[in-house]
Amino acid sequence: MYLSIDGIEKSFINERNNRIQVLDDISLNIDKGSFVSIVGPSGCGKSTMLYLIAGLEKADKGEIKIDGKKVTQPGPDRVVVFQEAGLFPWLTVLENVTYGLLLKKIPKKQAQAKALEVLKMVHLSRYTNSYPHQLSGGMKQRVAIARALVMEPDILLMDEPFSALDEQTRMVLHKELLEIWRKTKVTILFITHNIREAVLLSEKVIVFATRPGKIKDIISVQTSKDGFMPDSVTLHAEQKILSILQEEIEKVLKEEMGDDYSFKADRLHHDHSGDLGSHI
Repeated sequence: MYLSIDGIEKSFINERNNRIQVLDDISLNIDKGSFVSIVGPSGCGKSTMLYLIAGLEKADKGEIKIDGKKVTQPGPDRVVVFQEAGLFPWLTVLENVTYGLLLKKIPKKQAQAKALEVLKMVHLSRYTNSYPHQLSGGMKQRVAIARALVMEPDILLMDEPFSALDEQTRMVLHKELLEIWRKTKVTILFITHNIREAVLLSEKVIVFATRPGKIKDIISVQTSKDGFMPDSVTLHAEQKILSILQEEIEKVLKEEMGDDYSFKADRLHHDHSGDLGSHI
């Protein structure tokens, strides 16, 4: 397998000096060129798993290998796109995208030519001389994706990159991301809380259980040859993942609310008339 995750465990020390286990015995194989999403309750270790793959964190136990080589530190073969675009406000769009290439001592003209090619891919050719404050949220995320892609990584690690965007913008970026993935054949690992987003984008959806994070299930998503799914297929996959997560979400609520959880649940009014809007 291209990306191999074997027996990963990870803990952190909290403010009370207690050890909190975040990940427990995570083992997973991801094929080269695949698009895989991870969903799960808040605090289940989704982002931590991504940072371990990126080499930004170190595991307490287990190992991660890419093409047979153990991950021990960050590398140019892996690039992370975060929730916030993190652009340099004093640089133009073109300058932001070429920044990493120039650090690698690539000649400026060559770096700019490469950046322009990628900016065309994310439909930002008209905004090369714009500054981040002149862009919408969706456009900033496109620049962040372009900045990552221009480095030609083998693996694109995306940590809830669209969560702060409105629904219409997300839909546009979903389509663009899928087009980029099909063109570049880059391996994408995508973290999201949005089940529909995971289903629409991915070939596989990995469902994490609540802390300590474990793999509860892996759902394969069947798409048609053109990459689109009928609504019935999407809905079926969403319902399957939601049913898997329901028990985990209840665990989180009980942990956060304590005794109040069952009390509040019992106070919910059930209308036996069948008219769900009768008390609105």
